[in-house]
Amino acid sequence: MSVCEIPSQLSQSPGLPKSPEGDPVFPEPWAAEAFAMTVHLHEKGLFSWSEWAAALSNELHQPGRTEDGGDYFDCWVAALSDMLVSRGVANASAILDLQKSWQRAAEATPHGKPIELANDPLR
Repeated sequence: MSVCEIPSQLSQSPGLPKSPEGDPVFPEPWAAEAFAMTVHLHEKGLFSWSEWAAALSNELHQPGRTEDGGDYFDCWVAALSDMLVSRGVANASAILDLQKSWQRAAEATPHGKPIELANDPLR
């Protein structure tokens, strides 16, 4: 079996939505991108599997989560963001500013058009 055929430990993350075949299921493209970034950073050694599992589990057990698990990838992104900040890879205020910029871009984008940061009226 090649390295590409060996499932990532991250694909075994607690609560990860999966298809009947066992493949991860992503509700939106951004969730798949967050998953891919996490896999890449794990493979590059930024964090271990146990560190990731603990960070994600911490987010998944915060009060106020949706009962249907619809916020799973929001928790995933929060866990990844916290890890990036704690390791000095990213700045928390820069992440928040970028998040706000994406939100403004989404609100300013006409229906049916791709959301791009260039659509943020404050950029």
